Amino acid sequence: MSVLNTSDLVKKSLVRRNRRQILLQGFGIMAVFFAFLMLFLLISSLAVSGFKSLTQTHIEFTVYVDPILVDKQLLPRGNFKTILVDSLAQYLPEVESSQDKRQLGKLLSNGAQFTLRDKIVANPDIIGTSIQVKVPTSDPYDQFQKNTIKRDTPEEFRRIKDNEIAWFDSLKEQGLISNPLNRWLITNADSRFPELAGLKGALLGSFWALLVCFLISFPLGIGAAIYLEEFAPKNRVSNFIEVNINNLAAVPSVVFGLLALAVFIGWFGLPRSAPLVGGMALALMTMPTIIIATRAALKAIPPSIREAALGVGASQQQVVFGHVLPLAMPGILTGTIIGLAQALGETAPLLLIGMNAFITSAPGSPLDTATSLPTQIFIWADSPERGFVSRTSAAILVLLMFLISMNALAIFLRNRFERNW
Repeated sequence: MSVLNTSDLVKKSLVRRNRRQILLQGFGIMAVFFAFLMLFLLISSLAVSGFKSLTQTHIEFTVYVDPILVDKQLLPRGNFKTILVDSLAQYLPEVESSQDKRQLGKLLSNGAQFTLRDKIVANPDIIGTSIQVKVPTSDPYDQFQKNTIKRDTPEEFRRIKDNEIAWFDSLKEQGLISNPLNRWLITNADSRFPELAGLKGALLGSFWALLVCFLISFPLGIGAAIYLEEFAPKNRVSNFIEVNINNLAAVPSVVFGLLALAVFIGWFGLPRSAPLVGGMALALMTMPTIIIATRAALKAIPPSIREAALGVGASQQQVVFGHVLPLAMPGILTGTIIGLAQALGETAPLLLIGMNAFITSAPGSPLDTATSLPTQIFIWADSPERGFVSRTSAAILVLLMFLISMNALAIFLRNRFERNW
């Protein structure tokens, strides 16, 4: 009888355990599904918003370069905006008064006059002739063309008035309005005007900062890891250093920004807002990650490799640099790339050293003033201009693309060169 009772108890216990296991698996599946759902919603919202910045509204029309308004001897000075507005008014007979022309001038981007100026400076012989010019419209008209500003919104709540909409519709009917691919999103630096703003300065700033970060953190991180793992005696000092390296990997990035601000800028007097300082701050943050990844890769090499090399007469240095390090390099590169990807997405240390300044030109060296992709996103997200909303989403997608590419490269290197011992 007791055997039957025990058997029944075991069966009930198995039923409970199976039920709990199924419940746990269900929670796990729900968690994975929820994570993918949130990721899908994030990417979808960014794509929907950022898609609008992939095109830019342009107007192409014939411009008469009036020699009264621009003198060949005074170039590059001249009344280029008046030339554009007068020529554009020829397509709209209802625009006659100076007030109407001032309103019509709002249709053109602020950069349109500089586009015309550059054409005239490049070829002064066009003064007194008519040329074709294709320039971007201002942000309100771009938003109207993309249906962000609704036509049926009451006039007092719109940035463009009813008569301006009528002019825009007339120009559109004449085939002067187009929506080409917005190459300026990549080829232009930052601007206060959304239709002219681009990521070139931020991309080059991130490149220089990551280059400085790599050149500092990679050799120093690998050197420190090799010494601690292969040469350092195992005592309290090495244990203390190891514990602190592990702790540094968990320190908030803003602390490294404060350190860079105090030491590199405050003590050494290095230029503020420069990728050199940003790269050094990111190197401080990335180095513990590289040290930990390198030590883990070195530990993964079987002791038999070292013993065999020592057995044929190799020195400790030859064993490390001739046998162990080449075999551990795939794991080291994987950890380095992941550390650099983390550094690429960091914002706090770069904000503290001033890499969030308004810069209208791309940096030519690590010593030039620059921004980075994360800080550029921060600047645009904080802008009141409506046109920067889509550009912020587009910049986030560009940053995610680089991060995914770097992580994919790390996975490829690991799968391609990893060895099973």
